[in-house]
Amino acid sequence: MESLIAQTWKALEIIIVNDGSTDNSVAIAQKYADTYPHVTLLHQANSGASVARNRGMEIATGEYIAFVDADDLTYPQMYETLMTMALKDDLDVAQCNADWCIRDTGNTWPSIPLDRVRTTEVLNGPEWLRMGLASRRWTHVVWMGVYRRELITRNKITFIPGLHHQDIIWTTEVMFNARRVKYTEACLYKYFLHDSSVSRLKRQGCKNLRYQRHYIKITRLLEKLNHDYAGRITIYPEFHQQITYEALRVCHAVRKEPDVLTRQQMIAEIFTSGMYKRMVTNVRSAKVAYQALLWSYRLWRWRDKTISPYHVVRKAFNLR
Repeated sequence: MESLIAQTWKALEIIIVNDGSTDNSVAIAQKYADTYPHVTLLHQANSGASVARNRGMEIATGEYIAFVDADDLTYPQMYETLMTMALKDDLDVAQCNADWCIRDTGNTWPSIPLDRVRTTEVLNGPEWLRMGLASRRWTHVVWMGVYRRELITRNKITFIPGLHHQDIIWTTEVMFNARRVKYTEACLYKYFLHDSSVSRLKRQGCKNLRYQRHYIKITRLLEKLNHDYAGRITIYPEFHQQITYEALRVCHAVRKEPDVLTRQQMIAEIFTSGMYKRMVTNVRSAKVAYQALLWSYRLWRWRDKTISPYHVVRKAFNLR
């Protein structure tokens, strides 16, 4: 909050969503709301980041919308830089680079190395998404940019409640609809890495299985987006291949899972959910084809061949 209050761009509307916090966060947030007229505080029962972001968007009145995670910070000129870009070139999306920082050590580095992507001119959304995905360093995070609110509301783009890493689907659909996008290589946001974040928690057994189901669902939703927008935009090879990359995440999780039964359940769901087919059919390069082929062999070798994948899944859910 201190980093937002200190922004050099003063035309800000700051919306804090209290997502059922159980510590002293509410008192801190209320103090900011009482002190600064451009700060609004909303309350909701704990429902997750997706619902909190959707609620904030519902009451936002600004021409552009931005998102900040509660445990990160923004550099003072972040929104002045992005809004100057957006207004000068009539952008739908203005994005920047960010610093990744290990909280415990302070070690910091750019999220997108300069040898991967440099500052761009105005591109359309699919072109920028293709460039970002091709770099293999751009990430589907909402906090590295500002987004035209009218574009979001007109296309009814919302975050999916309960879905981990919902940024992947949201940013993809925003870029599919954006006509004017620009990126600056300047690092304007500081993202802190720590072991208690959702993406870095150590999970085993049923917790790991439930977590990987989010990525399985993401592969299905990405494929649906490609299908739904195929007649309106160019579906570049990178849009197909990001489905394969997300599927490979689940495969790597199988290898790291120590519990034998859980591994069998994960392998079974990879096949019964259709994720294996999506992983293979969306390959668009020789390098990724090799990875998909390697994992096909591993999954076949590891799975219990005495029973069908469908039987394993039914057993996991206690279905007869």
